[in-house]
Amino acid sequence: MKLVWKLLRQHISWPQFVGFFFANLFGMTIVLLGYQLYCDILPIFTANDSFLKADYLVVSKKIGMANALGQQHSGFSKDEIADLQAQPFVKGVGQFTSTAYKAEATMGVSGMKILNSELFFESVPDPFVDVSLDNWHYTPGDSLVPVILPRSYIAMYNFGFAQNHSLPKINEGLVGMIDLHIQVQGKGGQGYFKGKVIGFSSKLNTILVPQSFMTWSNSHFSPDSEMPPSRLILDVTNPADQRIGTYLEDHNYELEDNNLDAEKTTYFLKLMVTLVMGVGVVISALSFYVLLLSIYLLVQKNTTKLQNLLLIGYSPSRVALPYQMLTLALN
Repeated sequence: MKLVWKLLRQHISWPQFVGFFFANLFGMTIVLLGYQLYCDILPIFTANDSFLKADYLVVSKKIGMANALGQQHSGFSKDEIADLQAQPFVKGVGQFTSTAYKAEATMGVSGMKILNSELFFESVPDPFVDVSLDNWHYTPGDSLVPVILPRSYIAMYNFGFAQNHSLPKINEGLVGMIDLHIQVQGKGGQGYFKGKVIGFSSKLNTILVPQSFMTWSNSHFSPDSEMPPSRLILDVTNPADQRIGTYLEDHNYELEDNNLDAEKTTYFLKLMVTLVMGVGVVISALSFYVLLLSIYLLVQKNTTKLQNLLLIGYSPSRVALPYQMLTLALN
């Protein structure tokens, strides 16, 4: 093998191959740094919300004087939902479904009761919740209900109740310490459930339960009670699209927490990182192509030597091995 290598390396230009190596290294460095930058910066704009994707927007109607006096309902009609669905910048529309019955919840941490209040729950279609359906499903008759709480709840406990009562603070990794007992009551009777907190959301200021639980509980505890949705969740093609803001303003709609700016920033961040990584991939691809071309020219220069090696008994795989090793080493 050493003799074959000495024979075939005579036409190799080492400075040229070193240049190929560093060009390929430079391209891959750009790709990896772009990806690492994206992973480091993205949580700043998405608030570490792992349950709703960045392209989702929560829309509601602005509250006017007529709504405040109870003369006008703030829900969305079927025509308004259909019109919103027909917009070119909307990929999908989901409706928030609210409880049509009375619900009371008792929340505790490690056996210590910290909250007892009448609450309301909401749900969105399962495709809009970025969580495994194995953990986000309710079967009628079960006493355990998966729940996603607003992140403000854990902040309220840590910096209010826990600090004043010398209780241990909890983070999102210790959701198992939270006890949530739910009592519901309506025209169809009453029921008791235990809530299983699976995480927290920054985009929602409501207690979220699976759509399957909401559909069953409304039909069971409050039959024949149907209310139009007061909020919608949108899956948009491009959060930076100027038509979104114009449409919402023209129809007197508003975004929850005014998160359109954050969505635009996230979109542009993805676009910039994609462009940077694309440049790195192009540099690496061109470097690899030029390297293969150089290897091909090197083979052409050594055609006579290669033929002689084959004639004296060397196998084609053994003769090609030095070039294969050289290509792998440089890449």
